[in-house]
Amino acid sequence: MRTVAALILTVLALWQGVIWLAGMPPFLLPSPAAVAEALWLNRTEIARHAGFTLTEVVLGFALGSALGAALAVAMGFSQKLTGVLRPILTFSQTIPVFALAPILTLWLGFGMAPKIAVTVLIVFFPVASAFLDGLMRTPQAALDLAQVMGAGRIRIMRHLRIPAALPSLATGLRLAAVYAPIGAVIGEWVGGARGLGALMIHANGRMKTDLVFAALLVLSVMTVIFARAVALALHRLLRRYGV
Repeated sequence: MRTVAALILTVLALWQGVIWLAGMPPFLLPSPAAVAEALWLNRTEIARHAGFTLTEVVLGFALGSALGAALAVAMGFSQKLTGVLRPILTFSQTIPVFALAPILTLWLGFGMAPKIAVTVLIVFFPVASAFLDGLMRTPQAALDLAQVMGAGRIRIMRHLRIPAALPSLATGLRLAAVYAPIGAVIGEWVGGARGLGALMIHANGRMKTDLVFAALLVLSVMTVIFARAVALALHRLLRRYGV
């Protein structure tokens, strides 16, 4: 805790020092005190927008993780399916999500749906890729022994390959937990009137840079807490399975 506190104080001191030395005007770089004041004065509005963003993050993370894990298991059953879909998954990551966000907004409207869809797209790949790698790395000796004992493909997948791949799945989920808020905010930047991303866009348009920084601070804290919560849940899951 002391290290974290010292790091925060150092960053704040450097921040304030840059403002003093460079003579930065408040509309370009507000002081830490101005950001704190904006956070307090707009706490109700920020909390309301943060609630919308958190809802999008949780729903997008859950849906994207479920779809990614399901596809990884399906590909784990078939090498031919893996050979077909894996290049498609890799190619899909060459398309910037920011470029897809306006299209999703056009298709799904300006509500919560396109933001959740963007979050799903960001979460989907790391979960599917990490879980599939884990499924493919099951020790061959264990697979041969299970087949000799008469276990079918479904039982092998359920009782051997999936438990062995849980650490890889956990790695993908930890990464996805950090990326998920990015997807939600990208969707809010493109279109919408609710959420921290929309608040930042509106505040920036009114030259309220202190409010932009306040919303960004809340988003960062929310991301850290969400990622930590996911990590703790995964730790308990892995301990339950003795991994």
